[in-house]
Amino acid sequence: MIRFLQTENRLTKALFIVIIGAASVGMVIYLIPGLTGLGASAPDTYAVIYPHWYSRWFSSGDTVSEARVEQITRQQLMQRNPQYADNEMVVKLFEGQVGQQLVQQDVLLQVAQSLGIRASKDDVRQYLESGPTGQVLFPDGKFIGEDAYANLISQRLNMSVPEFEDNVRKDIMIRRLQSLITAGVTVSPQDVRDAYRKQNIKIKFDYAIVSSSDLLKTINPSDSDLEAFFKQNAARYAKAVPEARKITYFAFTPSDIPGGLPQPTQEQIQQYYNDHLSDYQVPEQAKSRHILIKVAPGADAKTDAAAKAKAEDVLKQLRAGGSWTELAKKYSDDPGSKDSGGELGFAQRGRMVPEFDNAIFTQKIGDIEIVKSQFGYHVVQVEDRQPKHTQPLNEVLPQIQATLERDASSQAQENYARTLTSEANRDGLEKTAAAHHLEVVTTPPVEAGGVIAALPSSTDLLSKAFASKQGDPPQFAPTGEGYAIFQVTGIQPAHAPTFADWKSHVLDDYRNQKLPVLVSQKTQELAEKAKAENDLAKAAKEVGATVKTSDPVSPTGQVPDIGDVSQVAPQLFDMNVGAISGPITAERNGVVVKIDDKQEPSEDEIRKNFDQTRDEILEERRDDAFKIFLSGVMENYRKHNLIRINAKNEGPQLPGM
Repeated sequence: MIRFLQTENRLTKALFIVIIGAASVGMVIYLIPGLTGLGASAPDTYAVIYPHWYSRWFSSGDTVSEARVEQITRQQLMQRNPQYADNEMVVKLFEGQVGQQLVQQDVLLQVAQSLGIRASKDDVRQYLESGPTGQVLFPDGKFIGEDAYANLISQRLNMSVPEFEDNVRKDIMIRRLQSLITAGVTVSPQDVRDAYRKQNIKIKFDYAIVSSSDLLKTINPSDSDLEAFFKQNAARYAKAVPEARKITYFAFTPSDIPGGLPQPTQEQIQQYYNDHLSDYQVPEQAKSRHILIKVAPGADAKTDAAAKAKAEDVLKQLRAGGSWTELAKKYSDDPGSKDSGGELGFAQRGRMVPEFDNAIFTQKIGDIEIVKSQFGYHVVQVEDRQPKHTQPLNEVLPQIQATLERDASSQAQENYARTLTSEANRDGLEKTAAAHHLEVVTTPPVEAGGVIAALPSSTDLLSKAFASKQGDPPQFAPTGEGYAIFQVTGIQPAHAPTFADWKSHVLDDYRNQKLPVLVSQKTQELAEKAKAENDLAKAAKEVGATVKTSDPVSPTGQVPDIGDVSQVAPQLFDMNVGAISGPITAERNGVVVKIDDKQEPSEDEIRKNFDQTRDEILEERRDDAFKIFLSGVMENYRKHNLIRINAKNEGPQLPGM
């Protein structure tokens, strides 16, 4: 199904923006140190923020609840990293960051209120209509209705409309505060021109590379040098050989289970189906195909009329018996479906943009009509519709059988493993294995990250083995194809190797330690020779460096063997044509550059992009100014003990994902 017709991700993102946006205008994140120490408080209190010093006496501060912190944390994780949303450890780590954001939000709201900044219900509705949610909540300027609105907020954000609109109100207030604080920020015309030149200048250059990999091969110490290095770095090698363990085990596969694996009965299948009926609910769906004649947002009337006429021509051809396959390939602007005759497959109600969604669920099956959406004109045909229904048992029987067989097999294997482990605890591994015609194996010493070659997977076994002591009772662990019952029968502690055993590692360490100095010396020599002779190619040949030529590169460009030029060597953009650089360190290599060409944007280019560049600089400066303001406000609140964070919430925090 084509992505740009789907609304779910865009809607969730738009709604989410106004939920936490107020807490971090301009992505400002200011983590506040030293604010713990909240005294006796409600168990659900994350922090209390006091508007005045005397507010502490009357306990009249604003409260940030732990429930609110957890709710926003899970919303952020679902939006950014949904794979971690149910991981309690990750949630706890991120709660610290979200808690700080909400504290920050409350402080900004207090400042806004003190300055007389407010937001009315009309302001909220206007923001929802014209802001990031407008296209979804007010398609074509028409409100979707209170019920649909409430359902969307509930389904996407798990909150009520009043809660959501309160967050919108807070967002508006803080944005107005930001506008007030940054109103005096300006950008001069010369700043704009200089910034555009700096961002769009391009240079082309020759560069000589002193290769670290080539130099590494030239570092060939004697055995005596290596042995001396080994002794000098004894502490480094004290535990170079990691701990290893001998493990004695026997293993079984499902085929070894007495009596074989149980098969699900008809009664069990029926019971599973009855218990999981909700899993087999199929929502109302419509199958459709389309040919899109795209119209850019904000296109003028002439462009729009031309697109509409083109769509009407395609409609006429299709109604006359034209081929969907041929016409979609020829006319459709939807890359996801044009090569398959415009086919979109089945879609559930509410998954497409509103106009398209309405068409495929109301249009007569087989009819071909034109629908206008924010993307342009769609020539649409509904091919089939399925009402909401429950799949019958015979349709889902194979997957239920597979699930029950898998569960039964897993349970039977674990039960057998427990039985054998119990016997081994009583009779020993050898006797138990013999009684069940299984073979006992003792491994050589295996490291924690190693493998036991005879087992399909030894990860779980080794994890348990390295958490055990020698002589502990037998345990069991899955092997990927059954289970193993095992004991740790020997431990080889981490220890220092002999020089002879570790010589190759010592050589690598010796070379890597000497390499940076050698690269620096060679690159310095190359730079001095190139400047003295004003000939980079000749100097490179004399020191054994390789010369390459870059393509024209901008400050955001990448060059092979150098990487991001603006990060590695930003000074190159200030050099004149013909100039030779000093030594540059890039990706462990040494580099010397000679500028061959320099292309600056023309006055005409600067003029055409002046407004956009000015707006970008202005936004950046306003963000910086607001960060400084926010930093000062938070420091003032901290200084006067106006923020008290519950001490139990003090802990590790993570940077933004």
